[in-house]
Amino acid sequence: MTENIIEQQRTVAGVRFHKVGKLYHFDYAQFPELQLSDHVIVETARGRQMGQIVSFTKVDEAVRDYKPILRPATPRDLTLKQHWEMQQDEALDKCKQKARQVGGFHEAKFIAAHYNYDGSMITFLFTADEKLNTGRLLHELGRQFTAQVEIRQIGPRDVAKLLGGFGACGETRCCSTFLTDFSPISIKMAKTQGISLNPSEITGMCGRLRCCLVYEYEQYVEARKQLPKRNKRIGTPHGEGKVLDVHPLQDAVTVMVEDARYFLKREELIPLEEWEALQKKASEPCTKHGDGPCECGAKPGKNQSPPAD
Repeated sequence: MTENIIEQQRTVAGVRFHKVGKLYHFDYAQFPELQLSDHVIVETARGRQMGQIVSFTKVDEAVRDYKPILRPATPRDLTLKQHWEMQQDEALDKCKQKARQVGGFHEAKFIAAHYNYDGSMITFLFTADEKLNTGRLLHELGRQFTAQVEIRQIGPRDVAKLLGGFGACGETRCCSTFLTDFSPISIKMAKTQGISLNPSEITGMCGRLRCCLVYEYEQYVEARKQLPKRNKRIGTPHGEGKVLDVHPLQDAVTVMVEDARYFLKREELIPLEEWEALQKKASEPCTKHGDGPCECGAKPGKNQSPPAD
């Protein structure tokens, strides 16, 4: 039993506060009996929260200290959480109404209201193109709600994550199903993968570049390292040509040789310098001496006798 506890103390519990959210790690040494899917109460920068254990991970030596899990959640905690979640829509409506009365939020869109598990704190989330001053609204809401009130402005990606729905591919949005963090995404990723830069092709429902542009980007980068770039001159079995298009995942290119196009795999390509050297060598007369037949296939030179009959 002691050995099991010692082994568990070498790991930390990964706790998630939302269905699709970031993972935070806590020390669970005081509660070694905790298992996956258990709900726990922890102290965070935003107050006391309830989360669910989704993993157990080895301690990161770079992290000096992990906050401890305060205690496992009780049936009463879970009932309270459900009760306050049922009050969130009504709280959001009150917030919208108060925002209209206060003024200055006509371009803002209030997305959600989140109570913590015991109703001691409520957070209102909104989105807007510009940074808005929420001081006055916060004061008015503080007078209307007994819970501690927090107002947070979130970005378009977070809005899409909260609202859910379907992406252009027809599947449920990645941000609402499995993405816990938003990776930096750039136009370069679309160019590298040969995707059309038409906004409708690369823009997600949130109005930002699609998260899926990053999924295969590294594979394309690695594949392109082994292939010639577009418009580069290259040697082929059909002669010297110009690369028209690159197909990274097929490990091939399309080459124009004179007026013909060829789809060629990487092993069929010859660097232009090497190809020119081979062409030069093939055009030179045979340098073999002796009476035997020519073995290189080149035409005999002026000072070389033709092969014997």
